[in-house]
Amino acid sequence: MHFLSEILEEYIDDHSEEEPGLLKQLAHETHLRVVRPRMITGHYQGRVLSLLSKIIAPKTILEIGTYTGYSALCLAEGLTSDGALHTIEINEELTEMQRKYFDRSPYGKQIVQHIGDALEIIPKMEDVFDLVFIDAEKKRYNKYLDIVMPKVRSGSIILSDNVLWSGKVIEPLVKSDKATKELLEYNKRLKEDARFETVILPVRDGLTLSRVR
Repeated sequence: MHFLSEILEEYIDDHSEEEPGLLKQLAHETHLRVVRPRMITGHYQGRVLSLLSKIIAPKTILEIGTYTGYSALCLAEGLTSDGALHTIEINEELTEMQRKYFDRSPYGKQIVQHIGDALEIIPKMEDVFDLVFIDAEKKRYNKYLDIVMPKVRSGSIILSDNVLWSGKVIEPLVKSDKATKELLEYNKRLKEDARFETVILPVRDGLTLSRVR
């Protein structure tokens, strides 16, 4: 679903920061080689993630859902020089492609890949994260948030992708649609939970920015 006209989306892209060359190459290879390439973050949202990360200047970033690594590279642009980004992906077939582009970037040594179930990996981590990006299986968003909360502090930022879910969040709920049901509960939770300050940004398929109080 396009929330804005394609002409207006093109105007926004044209008047936002240019997409770095390495990310253009990654996007191109993703569309050539990977199933469901529309899952890639893409130019405009990638520049939004990059700018947010630069404003926050995090020392530690956690990403749940690496896919081919586009969003990780965008978020890494804001890392402090001694910082680290931990990114988790359940599909091990994407590991080699991710690493190729990570190592071609200036942030290769700062990006740590984890392969497996985030719900099993995160509790074993010792870091406290300044910035978290949740962009994995939608039916588990509340579980991801639960597992992340012990790993953040007051002032940490949690970004959540696809929270508008192609507009399904405002349509009559189909009983069998577990992903939309989960997102409706998740969005309501972030709005009502006193631990967070939350705004939904109408970026692409909806990006929630939540600050931990």
